Parts: sequence; structure tokens; C-alpha cells
Amino acid sequence: MTSASMIRKRTLAILGGTAIAALALAGCSGGGGATTTKALTIGTTDKVTSLDPAGSYDNGSFAVMTQVYPFLMNSKPGTSDVEPDIAVSAKYTTPTEYTVVLKKGLTFANGDKLTSSDVKFSFDRMVKIADQNGPSSLLGNLASVEATDATTVVFHLKSGNDQVFPQILSSPAAPIVDEQVFSADKITSDDAIVKAHAFAGQYDISSYKFNQLVQFKAFAGYQGVLGAPKTATINLKYYTDQSNMKLDVQKGGIDVAARSLSATDIESLQTNKSVKVTTGPGGEIRYIVFNFNTQPFGATTAEANPAKALAVRQAVADLIDRAAIAKQVYKDTYLPLYSYVPAGLTGANTALKGLYGDGNGGPDLTKAKKTLTDAGITAPVVLNLQYNTDHYGASSTDEYALVKSQLEASKLFTVNLQSTEYVQYSKDRTADVYPEYQLGWFPDYSDADNYLTPFFLTKNFIGNHFSDPAIDSLLTAQAVETDKAKRTSEIGDIQDKVAAQLPTIPLLQGAQVVVEGKDVKGVTLDGSFKFRFGTLSK
Repeated sequence: MTSASMIRKRTLAILGGTAIAALALAGCSGGGGATTTKALTIGTTDKVTSLDPAGSYDNGSFAVMTQVYPFLMNSKPGTSDVEPDIAVSAKYTTPTEYTVVLKKGLTFANGDKLTSSDVKFSFDRMVKIADQNGPSSLLGNLASVEATDATTVVFHLKSGNDQVFPQILSSPAAPIVDEQVFSADKITSDDAIVKAHAFAGQYDISSYKFNQLVQFKAFAGYQGVLGAPKTATINLKYYTDQSNMKLDVQKGGIDVAARSLSATDIESLQTNKSVKVTTGPGGEIRYIVFNFNTQPFGATTAEANPAKALAVRQAVADLIDRAAIAKQVYKDTYLPLYSYVPAGLTGANTALKGLYGDGNGGPDLTKAKKTLTDAGITAPVVLNLQYNTDHYGASSTDEYALVKSQLEASKLFTVNLQSTEYVQYSKDRTADVYPEYQLGWFPDYSDADNYLTPFFLTKNFIGNHFSDPAIDSLLTAQAVETDKAKRTSEIGDIQDKVAAQLPTIPLLQGAQVVVEGKDVKGVTLDGSFKFRFGTLSK
């Protein structure tokens, strides 16, 4: 993917208990400085799309990468502040040069040395491959990478004083990979990566069955800020059905259930004495994307008309009742979201609340009718709205059924709903297959920029053909603005300008929720929004 000066973006079958037990026994001899060798099993409904950092940009894949790849910068559990991970130092040596010095004697789990050459290779290939479903545009400000000696790396930046670059070095664009294993110009297969044990994080992968079961084994050679993991062997079991995962965690079939249980399941488990429910700050947002080419009156449709296309988006925004979705579908485990940066982050506002609906966050049918009529739209507008359940949770069915009901009750819209499995969904959405569709977002770093630049800069990861030069300029400016008050103001301006055009309609923001057995310790949910297995024990 080509990128502008400051582009950043950030985004099956179940094995039985016998297989889990066999893997757990096989892994009990692991070490890595772990305090216990008793295996622990985690359940998830998230899916992996690729273990190659250049080929995936989704929560399910990064949840695995966080455990097995080293980073130059990372945050200790309990904080969102980044510091050197496998490095001894990282700092600006000039406004456009960020210099990182690695620790000495680093290796991958296969014995290959980890040097500055691997670091340069990792970032060069990320930029060169620029996979549509990868996070390469997070590196839009990166001009070049220089390995000046075996342990020193200099990142040359296009724009100086980049306020988020240190955090980007802890993001999905920044895992350090083994240049002896990974291809320099194409995505490397999961099997090849696992077979070569090309990992140097807290864990190595000792067994891998794609979206069925992964076994992690503590890597003794990890020298990073996270320290040695508490448990030597972790099994990650994948579920296609949330209800099965709920049953397993409450009966002790698994030790931890992490992403994602329905709000009803969480509500039920909170009163179950056999488990604990842990919640943490949630950077997750859920939203609807409009493809500017293929939505009603979009640029490549037979009746292309930008003014009418905008009116369609505005009328949808006038009719959506976020509070009803949050309460009826998610039992208020999600909150209404009225702008693009979630509440709690510096610069967040409520830009959509004043512009659309009744001005207080509620829907307004009269306003929606007038918006469409003024644009010359009289017939009900057909929306072909796509959503997904295996990545965004089974509650997505209820969520989008309610969206459909809210829109169709107005008599202004006819909504056709369709759901696709995520592995296919992630490919289709960037190929203009879906005129309108659901997405969710887990931040790469705790800064408002991560909710703005990846979405709204020209050539954004959403791929919905939205582009605005004025917004591009503001996005570039805020990313290098050292005056905090001025940067906060610029972040607010961006939200206001985007809200007027509605390339996406934000719906909800949520919390992190993990359910664990009573004997499990160390669940840590913090502002880094990463669930690290290394703190867990039982």
C-alpha cells in the first residue's frame, strides 16, 4: 500500500479435552524462569489471520504476536507508558532521528542472533510488503532505518518531533522478526514461522493448529521489560461459539475466557461463585463504515451524487439510537460513542451529538426526513449492511438487527443484512464488496492519533475512498505538535471536520472483560489494551 507523509493505521473447529490435556502434559517441562510449570488454558473466539506481522492487523493475530515477538518499546503490565523492551535506550538524538540501542546477546528461540540487522530488516520488509491487511501505514513517517553497528539502530523520520513514534514501536507494525526465516518481500506462512521457532518474546510456540489450538512455551532467552512469564506453558483454545466458551470456563474446562463473551453471559457469570470477572479500561470502539464508491449515490454507482451520498450518511446518523443499542444488546457493558476518539483520551469530544439526531444523543425522525428531502431523495434508500460474528462477537447479530430496526422504523431505509466469516470478511471489505459494513477497533497505542490517522488520512486502512486534504494537513500537524494545548485543540478540530462528512458512524465504546477461574492469579488489564499471558498463574 502506498502511503502519504504521515499515514498510520493502526486493525474454527474446537479440540476436545483430551487433546488439551495431552498438550498440557507435553509442555510441563518448560522453563524460561517461570515460577510454575502447571499449564494454563485460555479460551477465545478471536481468530488469527496471519502470524506474519506484515500480513495482519487485527486483534486476534496481535493477541498471539504480543506473547511471542520482541519489541523495541513496550509497557509493563499495569501501565500504558512505553519504555525500552529489548533495548537499553531509545531516544531522539535529533528531531528526525530516533536512536535505539539493543541489549547485547539477544537471540531468537531457534538460536539465531538478534541484532540491529534484524531490526532494520523487520521495518524495511513491513514498508516494502505494504500488505492491504497489514499495519504498514503506521510507519508513514518513517523515511529509512539505519543499522550503524550490531546493537544500534537509527530511525530516520520524515517529520520531526513525532509525538507517537515511541508508541508505534510497541504497536502491530513493530514486532522484530528473524531475517533468517522471514521473506523480505512477501508474507511468510504461519507454518514456516512456527517450524523455525522464529520468536524472541516471552514465549515460543511449541504447537500450532490454525484457529484451533496454540501452545506457548516460555522462552528462556527473552531479556525484555516484561520479565520471565509466571507460567511455563499456556494453551490457547479457539471457540466458534461463545456459549461453549462460557460453559467451559464456568465448569473449569478452561482457566480463562478472553474475548469475547456476550453481555448476557458476562452478566450471568458475575453471579457465578466458581469464576471471577475482571474488567479494565476499554479502548475498543464499534462503528459502521461507508464505502464512498459503492454506498448509495457513491462515486462509482450509476446515480453518483456526493451531496445525496452525504445526506444518506447524515440521515443514518440522525436515526441511530446508541443508548438503546448499549442497553438492549450489551447490558450497558458498552457506552454510546458520539465521536471518533473514545471518552477518557486527551482531546476526545462529542462532535456527533450536536450535529445529528435530537442534539442530545437521541434519534430525530423529522430531522432525518428533512435531510433526505432537502437532498432530493424521496424513495426509501436501500442499505446493504454487512456485519461479522466470529470476530466481533455473536452479539453483533442483535446489534445489527437493532440498527436495521431503528432505520427501517423510519420508513426512510430498507436494510439488507448479511454476515460473513472474518477471514473472508477482512479481504472483502477492502475490495469494495461491502457498501456499508461493521468494523471494530482496538488501539495500537493510547493516544487520540490512533483513532484518527488510521481512519481518515488519505489511503487509510479502512480503504473506503475517503480523502480530505484539510484533514490530512491537520492529522500531520497534530502528530508532530509539541505544544500539548495546541495539539489537543487540533485533535478536536479533526473530530469536528470528520463528523461533518461521516466516513464512519461511531456507535459504541467498550471495556476489556476477562473471566477466570478462582485459582487463577495475575489477570492484568490496563491502558495498553494488551492481554499478556506472562502475568498469569494458578
